[in-house]
Amino acid sequence: MSGKRVLMAMSGGIDSSVAAILLLEQGYELVGATFRTFDSIRESCLKREKGCCSVDSIMEARYLAKQLGFEHHILDFRDTFRRYVIGNFVDEYMHGRTPNPCVLCNSHIKWGELVKAAEEYGCDWIATGHYARIAERDGHHFLRRAADTHKDQTYFLWMLTEENLQRTLFPLGGLTKPEVREIAAAHGFEALSKKTESQEICFVPNNDYRTFLTEQGCRMTPGEYVDAQGRVMGQHQGYANYTIGQRKGLGIATGTPQFVTRVDAEQNRVVLGSHDDLYINDVRARGGFFRGDASQPVLAQIRYRSQATPAQVKAQEGDRLALHFDAPVWAVTPGQSAVIYQDDLLVGGGFIE
Repeated sequence: MSGKRVLMAMSGGIDSSVAAILLLEQGYELVGATFRTFDSIRESCLKREKGCCSVDSIMEARYLAKQLGFEHHILDFRDTFRRYVIGNFVDEYMHGRTPNPCVLCNSHIKWGELVKAAEEYGCDWIATGHYARIAERDGHHFLRRAADTHKDQTYFLWMLTEENLQRTLFPLGGLTKPEVREIAAAHGFEALSKKTESQEICFVPNNDYRTFLTEQGCRMTPGEYVDAQGRVMGQHQGYANYTIGQRKGLGIATGTPQFVTRVDAEQNRVVLGSHDDLYINDVRARGGFFRGDASQPVLAQIRYRSQATPAQVKAQEGDRLALHFDAPVWAVTPGQSAVIYQDDLLVGGGFIE
């Protein structure tokens, strides 16, 4: 695209704010957008423009846009967010899987509803504060890992389409987090440069997903802990309270450390085993794609905080993938994403079965 008008997604945090600063310096015309997803903000709070009723981040984004001299809009995406993100979050847990809501939020909200807003405001591009880059190869667009490998967020962005990438800007892709903080401070936003980051799920208070599920009407019915042979070991407090690899909070004493190795939603059973029982080589994924060279090795990542490790794509049938890891990987968790890289380019992904 050759236009210079950009819809800048702003959270009120340091990353999107510095992204906005950098784009302005590059001569882009910005339109700021902050969206409401899951909150209980009263309209009176928005009119008063005060940091109340969980409106702090929206007001911070609006204030920054005003300081930098560009228009800002508050977009209400709560209905879509509840339908696609929260609905999936609850449904996955109730089917014994562990979801990653950021993946769906990025595809359905930030590159779904936001693209529609860009059209409405006459914007050629959308931009965010994600740590990611975009590369072209053989006439196609791919996500590329960020320069700051500790902050790289491509894992959460694997569902973005090539059409999405063709109109996206990632101003922070070539920077490290310390450099981003320095830029904020250098432009007079000292408080912003020292702002801490939240690692919590945005719509789950105190990161307590179990209470959240209960508040959404999910019943936690006690059931049986069993071993791999089906022998009863004790009683759990509802299968949705547990995830693969969990050791703490099981409430069971056997004399040896026990880990959750499988969650059986149909039978309301949680299977326990040893640490070594959680190692596997073969992983299946659904709802995905692969655009790499299947004859060549890949690196595959099964959770955000894990390293991508050598693997091979053994089969692809429609949107289903079969991966074989060269060395066993630990605690592969249904519902999480398996994301595939070749030469720092994101070439595939899917939801782990």
